Amino acid sequence: MTAQLIRVLCVDDHRLVRDGIALILSRETDMRVVGLAATGEDAVQIFKRERPNVTLMDLRLGTMSGLEAIRAIRREDPNARIVVLTMYQGDEDVYGALAAGAATYLLKEAVPDDLIRVIRDVHAGQRPLDPAIKAALAERASHPTLTPREVEVLGLIAEGNRNKEIAALLGIAERTVNVHLKNIFGKLNVNERTSAVKVAVRRGIIHME
Repeated sequence: MTAQLIRVLCVDDHRLVRDGIALILSRETDMRVVGLAATGEDAVQIFKRERPNVTLMDLRLGTMSGLEAIRAIRREDPNARIVVLTMYQGDEDVYGALAAGAATYLLKEAVPDDLIRVIRDVHAGQRPLDPAIKAALAERASHPTLTPREVEVLGLIAEGNRNKEIAALLGIAERTVNVHLKNIFGKLNVNERTSAVKVAVRRGIIHME
């Protein structure tokens, strides 16, 4: 009996990565790359056209992020099987991807050792998670969650804005910014702005290009 062919869509904004993954998959008799996309918008369109069995999705794609593309694909097909393939390993990155509908989360450093196995597992309906990814989820569960406004304030701090500037940008009182900062410091277990940014970047709460 012939094994079912696994049709794969690869989404990454780096051509070398896309081509490298396509080459790895081309060596497998039960896999075929049916699409390569550099942007989230292209990923959604190719998914609609090709209906791949498994989609490999990076998180950093430009105007439409990987998370947004995952959500759009899952709206199109709630049963879509998506593997996040990225270099980001912060607990918020992992949680956000799985919450958006990804079946699992794989670090690029694991390619090619784990990629083939994970694609086959996800195609079979499994949701394999590496121990390091499980640990990241456990870490997130142990921390208080920042509100969307607190994340917004944190992002503006990372850009170098002072409290008065943040207040003006968000249209709120400066004392309200101070309250947000106090809450941010408490939730991240830090006592000053630079440390808050470092922790937030490490955990994937914010990203700095």
